[in-house]
Amino acid sequence: MTHRVLLTGAAGQVGSALREGLRGRFPVLRLSDTRDLGEVRDGEEIVPADLTNFDEVRAAMEGVDAVIHLGGIADEHTYERIRDVNMDGTYHVLEAARQAGVRRVAFASSIHTVGFYPRSETIGPDVPVRPDTYYGVSKVFGEALGRMYWERYGLEFVGVRICSFQPKPKDARHLSTWLSPWDAVQLFEKAVTAPGVGFLIVAGISGNTRRWMTEDGWDLLGYVPQDDAEIYAADVEHLRGNPEDITEQRQGGIFVDPEYRGLAGKEG
Repeated sequence: MTHRVLLTGAAGQVGSALREGLRGRFPVLRLSDTRDLGEVRDGEEIVPADLTNFDEVRAAMEGVDAVIHLGGIADEHTYERIRDVNMDGTYHVLEAARQAGVRRVAFASSIHTVGFYPRSETIGPDVPVRPDTYYGVSKVFGEALGRMYWERYGLEFVGVRICSFQPKPKDARHLSTWLSPWDAVQLFEKAVTAPGVGFLIVAGISGNTRRWMTEDGWDLLGYVPQDDAEIYAADVEHLRGNPEDITEQRQGGIFVDPEYRGLAGKEG
């Protein structure tokens, strides 16, 4: 039985949705972040931890059965910041999980591991990676590290390549990449409870009619998406850029623009 689940990045957009949606589904949901998580509620524990500090991550891992690792920088940044938070931070999570005897880690990976694939291709989790940013590279690193921890130490690992988590689609691209909050809750719950998955990478999307990623692995988890972005097509289909621009041709969207700097471009 999965008794205590640690949720890193619990104050973020996806983390906040999972905090609400997973309430009552596990006896204890342990929340961790460096940001304010508000008041603790029934069935919750709050253990703040900075992903760059191994001792803090190790303390948050004590007594945990499974981890949903959402924590990190959720956009492009400088290589140094991505390395320190996303790459070293994911190492800290996996190593702390190993030391604490955790059974499984569900990792928030990203479409940006394969962002340079054309939108004309429907791809599965086994295609060669084509990361579009340092952020995408950090998610490739997390998946590879997870593979090693499964092969070397028997720590089960499910990488969920989140595409576009939104309350509802905002533009034409989201008709293919949308992951609804309801489906995200189901997907991550399955990612830490489905029996005997070993190592697995799956698409983190709803059941979108126009999806660019295959369903491979969903059956192993028992994930059956309930939402389809197509119901919003009339509202957002016209919201698209110049079709001659590479950002409209590749799955990673704006991230494939060589001038895109994300959060790094907003500093100073």
